[in-house]
Amino acid sequence: MSEKKLSANEGIKTRSNYLRGTIQEGLADQSTGSMSEDDQQLLKFHGTYQQDDRDLRNDRRKHRLEKAYSFMIRIRVPGGVATPHQWIETDRLATQFANGTIKLTTRQAFQFHGIIKSNLKRTIKEINQTAMDTVAACGDVNRNVMCNPNPHLSSVHAEVLKAAQDISTHLTPATRAYHEIWLDGEKIETSETEEQEPIYGKTYLPRKFKITIAVPPSNDVDIFANCLSFIAIVENDKLVGYNVAVGGGMGSTHGNEATYPRLADVIGFCTPEQIVDVAEKVVLVQRDFGDRTDRKHSRFKYTVDDHGPEWILAKLNEYLGYELGPVRDYKFTDNGDRFGWVEDEKGNFHYTLFVEGGRVLDTPAFPMRTGLLEIAKIHDGDFRLTANQNLIIANISAKKRSEVEALLEKYGMHHSHERSALRLASIACVALPTCALALAEAERYLPEVVTELEEELENAGLRHDSITIRMTGCPNGCGRPFISEIGFVGRGPDRYNLYLGGGHAGQRLSKLYRQDIHSNEIRGLLGPIFQRFAKERNAGEHFGDFVIRAGIVAETKQGSDFHKNIKEEALKN
Repeated sequence: MSEKKLSANEGIKTRSNYLRGTIQEGLADQSTGSMSEDDQQLLKFHGTYQQDDRDLRNDRRKHRLEKAYSFMIRIRVPGGVATPHQWIETDRLATQFANGTIKLTTRQAFQFHGIIKSNLKRTIKEINQTAMDTVAACGDVNRNVMCNPNPHLSSVHAEVLKAAQDISTHLTPATRAYHEIWLDGEKIETSETEEQEPIYGKTYLPRKFKITIAVPPSNDVDIFANCLSFIAIVENDKLVGYNVAVGGGMGSTHGNEATYPRLADVIGFCTPEQIVDVAEKVVLVQRDFGDRTDRKHSRFKYTVDDHGPEWILAKLNEYLGYELGPVRDYKFTDNGDRFGWVEDEKGNFHYTLFVEGGRVLDTPAFPMRTGLLEIAKIHDGDFRLTANQNLIIANISAKKRSEVEALLEKYGMHHSHERSALRLASIACVALPTCALALAEAERYLPEVVTELEEELENAGLRHDSITIRMTGCPNGCGRPFISEIGFVGRGPDRYNLYLGGGHAGQRLSKLYRQDIHSNEIRGLLGPIFQRFAKERNAGEHFGDFVIRAGIVAETKQGSDFHKNIKEEALKN
């Protein structure tokens, strides 16, 4: 029996000369706004995706024009912390090269959209001049490392942030390709045997890899939805180590039962001194044992599912040369953000701003982007991106608070968080018009859905009850919909799968409640459930827990059982 053929991307990586490919030649080609197919795959490792404006496709096709190609750039921000200067420069680049907006992602990164090919190199070069970069923000490598962004929640936050930054630095690809292509670095003439990727090797990882660090009781980074996560264990206000969780992931494919969301398994405990080593060795296990034949089956969650968490732990211990300790007790209570003003024990102030859909822009009624730029000009602390697409104006000194407060009021941001609890707990991916994978709207449509549902919640007396709600334009799960209490996953124009019953703290998968519903059915389906929740819930019970206890949906299992449940539900409908 012959071995399975490797996926096409493995050949692209092998031939690329450590991610160089023909990117430089493609950038110089002025006859088209696009890049070659192979180089489009390699560009991801450098932090950029080729896209086109899908709103314009039909009109351009009618006029026999090339698609309106542009590029999305993702800026890597380990732990989500940026300086005021970096914010100012990010704002400038958004105006000068992008579409005039800044996207705050669900992985604590900045994104630009609408950058044309002729401006791509200059934009990436100027991003690096701000002491940020785009390398490894995409591609088959470790992506941006996330951690709890709230400095006031725990005395150990600085240690946790440093750990996230150390992991990010350690797992950054070693190839000089990025510096040569984008930063005019000296091209080193070497043979392929002389250049090395000590962690990744010549073909890097089978697919993308995601790492997070959480500080209980907040699970704001959704550790169960990521390939590798560390749960900070704090005893007597001291960080004693981290529980290690492996094998989480959200993506699936409609109609493919072999793909499914999966919750991570907590398998052991490591000390603070071991965290970078543990991160590296988990990546090596995935490098060596991940599926390189089927990219839909190549994420680390499938490696864990195929071999089992116990096998992963044993192999990890073997790679480490020592054993992880037993899992320590921990408890998560939520995965949302704490809005408004907070003062920490050092006398610094922090203001968490609600940013709907993570899109920082100016509108006539709400010039948020201008207001944040003005704050950055006088701010003496930093900015912190949250995993829920919101923004913390952090570490404001007592002497600067009044100035920041005045600017928040001037630009209408001092009431930004005075919204319904549902809206404050919402997340949407970008989807249309730029994402090539989107089947339906998400960022542009979820605010309308929330507005309709707010009326139903108001009628039920639930305006102040936090219910996590997320919408994605496809089942790849960038907005982590499969662990929200209400989740919408795009199936086609104006059509979604509706999921219910995820854990309020991100600790449980949701279940398919209705398949392929039209957008105009959403309010009618959820309104009666809100009424039941208001009348029948137990004291302190969350919406996701209620819909399971009341039998509206059954609790969902992990792994392949998830799609078994979906199939059974589809047959009923």
